[in-house]
Amino acid sequence: MELFELINSRQSVRRYSSRPVEKEKIEQCIEAAYLAPSACNAQPWKFIIIDDEELKNKIAKETYDPVISFNHFVPQAPVIIAIVVEKSPIVPRVGGKIKKKPYYLMDIGIAAEHICLQATELGLGTCMLGWFNEKAIKKLLNVPDSRSMPLLISLGYAIDDYPQRKKIRKPYEKIRSYNSY
Repeated sequence: MELFELINSRQSVRRYSSRPVEKEKIEQCIEAAYLAPSACNAQPWKFIIIDDEELKNKIAKETYDPVISFNHFVPQAPVIIAIVVEKSPIVPRVGGKIKKKPYYLMDIGIAAEHICLQATELGLGTCMLGWFNEKAIKKLLNVPDSRSMPLLISLGYAIDDYPQRKKIRKPYEKIRSYNSY
C-alpha cells in the first residue's frame, strides 16, 4: 500500500469482530513503534500488550463509566496496548522544561501513530483512547506510581461490514499557510 493510501485508510475502529489477533501482527505493530523517532533518541515508552481476555475486560471497563458514553466498544477489541511513559535521559527532560514543550508526549504520539499505521497495513483496526481511569489501569498492570500512561490503543479486526468513513476535515486552506500565520 502506498503511504498516502495507508494514511487515508487509517481510521478509528469502534466495532470489532471476535477474531483473535495473531501474535506476529501484534509484534509487527510494536516493532513499528520501536522504530519511531524520539527527541534525543530517548525512546520514552514501554508498550504493555493486554491480550489475556479477563485482564483485557477489566481494563476495558476502566475506559468508560455509566455517565459518560465514551469507549463502550473497547470490550469488543481482542487486544489493548497501554503506552507507559518511561523516564527520559537528562537532555530531553531539561530541554523540554526550558522550551516548555512535552517532548515525551510528542514521541509517544509518533510511536502510537506508527502502531496504528502498521495495524492498518496488516488489515487491523485501532482506536487511540485518551479517556480512561489511569490509576485503576496502572494498578491492574502493576505500573509504578512514578510512571504515567497517557494513551491506550484498542486493536483488532473490524467487523466485516465496517464502513470506510469519509474523512471530515477543516477546509485545507484553513490549516496551512506559507511564510506567515
